[in-house]
Amino acid sequence: MADVRHCCETMTRNLEYDCDLHEDPFDCGDAVVFYSAKFDEYGLIIHDGGSSTLCIEFCPWCGTRLPPSQRDAWFDEMERRGIDPWDGEVPPEFTTSAWRLSAGG
Repeated sequence: MADVRHCCETMTRNLEYDCDLHEDPFDCGDAVVFYSAKFDEYGLIIHDGGSSTLCIEFCPWCGTRLPPSQRDAWFDEMERRGIDPWDGEVPPEFTTSAWRLSAGG
């Protein structure tokens, strides 16, 4: 996450939280926020045993407006390339922010 500059120190600290007991933040009740570089999307973790988040538009700590999610653009690009993201092989650059950054996003 070092290539992403978040809105405030508290957001960064919460995103970088490293639990001694849980490798996956979705398994740790102390992890509260998640950032998806692929979608440039922030979300509050829903601790229900899965990997769900509630997308947020503003930082819960400093109130800064967060960047708009690129989820729809990601799926649009998959469709444009003829890739089925559920059954097809997604190119490695589309598993990170690389796809957005190479397009100037």
